[in-house]
Amino acid sequence: MLLRIPSVLDAPSLHIMRAALEAAPWVDGRVTAGFQSARAKSNMQLPETHPVARAQGELILQALARAPLFTMGALPLRVFPPLFNRYGEGSAFGIHVDNAIRGAAGTSQRLRTDLSATLFITEKDDYDGGELVVEDSYGSHSVKLPAGDMVLYPATSLHRVEPVTRGTRISSFFWIQSMIRDDGQRSLLFQLDTALQQLTRDVPDHAATVSITGVYHNLLRQWAEL
Repeated sequence: MLLRIPSVLDAPSLHIMRAALEAAPWVDGRVTAGFQSARAKSNMQLPETHPVARAQGELILQALARAPLFTMGALPLRVFPPLFNRYGEGSAFGIHVDNAIRGAAGTSQRLRTDLSATLFITEKDDYDGGELVVEDSYGSHSVKLPAGDMVLYPATSLHRVEPVTRGTRISSFFWIQSMIRDDGQRSLLFQLDTALQQLTRDVPDHAATVSITGVYHNLLRQWAEL
C-alpha cells in the first residue's frame, strides 16, 4: 500500500526546519547506504548524529504522533530516527531496495524495515525532477508532493529518485517497524479502520459499529507482533 499523508508539518515548522538544515553540514549520502545502494546513490546527507539532525528529527516524530492517518496506515511499533538528504542538480538515487534491518548510530536500537517514509521539505515548485518512483505489482508510481506532505510505502518495494535538473530537493527519510509485518494485512486493517470511521461519522448509532469495531480489534490482536 502506498499512502500519502498530507500536512505532517505546517508552514511555520517547515520554515524553521529549512533554515536549520541549510546551515548544517552535509556529507556524501553513501555513508548510510548498503553495498548495493551505494553503487546507485548520488546525493548529500546530514550526519545522523549531528545535533541539527537529532533536533529536527525529533520535531518530525512529534508531528507524526499528532497524525492519525500515519497511525492508521503504519500501525507503528518502532520508528527509526528521521534522516535528511539533499539532491542538487544532477543528483539521483538509482533503483534499489532498502536494507531489511537498520540500526541507529550510537545506539543498540535495531528495527525491521516494514515501511519506508519520505517527508518532502522543499516546495515542489522550487526544483525540477527529483520524483520518488516506487514500483509494485501495479506498475511504477511517481511521487512528488508539496512541502510538509509524506508518503509511506512498503520497504520491500524497488524504488528510485529521479535526477534533479533544477534547484535543490531536501527531504527526510526513515523507516517504520509495524505491529503488522505483512503489507496485505496492514492494508486490510487500514481499509477497515477507514470504513469504520466513516460509518461512525455518518451513522453514529448504527448497531453494526460495535460489531465492526470488534472485528478490527480481533484481527489486530491475531496479527500483531509486539
